[in-house]
Amino acid sequence: MSIRVLLADDHRIFRDGLRPLLDEHPQLSVVGEAETGLEVLERVRELAPQVVVLDISMPGMNGIEVCRHLAADHPDVRVIMLSMHSDRRYVQEALRAGARGYVLKDAGFDELRNGVLAVAEGRLHLSAAVGDQVLQGYLEHMDDDDAGVFSVLSAREREVLQMLAEGLTTKDIAGRLNLSAKTVESHRKAVMDKLEIRSVAELTKYAIREGLTRLD
Repeated sequence: MSIRVLLADDHRIFRDGLRPLLDEHPQLSVVGEAETGLEVLERVRELAPQVVVLDISMPGMNGIEVCRHLAADHPDVRVIMLSMHSDRRYVQEALRAGARGYVLKDAGFDELRNGVLAVAEGRLHLSAAVGDQVLQGYLEHMDDDDAGVFSVLSAREREVLQMLAEGLTTKDIAGRLNLSAKTVESHRKAVMDKLEIRSVAELTKYAIREGLTRLD
């Protein structure tokens, strides 16, 4: 039986290139695609994939937050994260969120395919290009409280920060998260207070720097 794979990336050209390469392997079958973080959660409920190949930088909800939701609600689904970032913090947070694999986007296709097969079998797979230094740093700092976005802000505050950085209004955010506008404003104030940032422009820069969102 083929391993059911969901392909999640916000660039269609990337998905179009990757899908046939995965599908041609006799053990793999791409059952669907997603281009936003929230769509990933919907597709997992609808399609019941065994493995999600997940871009770390997704609009609406970034890959690490998506991974946290999947680990809580769909613990049997294995996630292999795709990323442009080899920094230890990204690897650390992805694994803490429940990812079983981490592959850099500039790796060869064979490495991703082998990673998908590995995580489907319950093994951990880290991209070779991440390097021994990053892996060692991760092992040495598993219990560190780095003053980054994932340790400073709550999950809800990170969601609000990402949506603010992506240009959504308070009303838009309230609608997406099923919150009142007053609650969203409270989260926004908490984010600004914790980060000691006083403008949306600076919040946007911070979110990009921390990998919650990106400029396309």
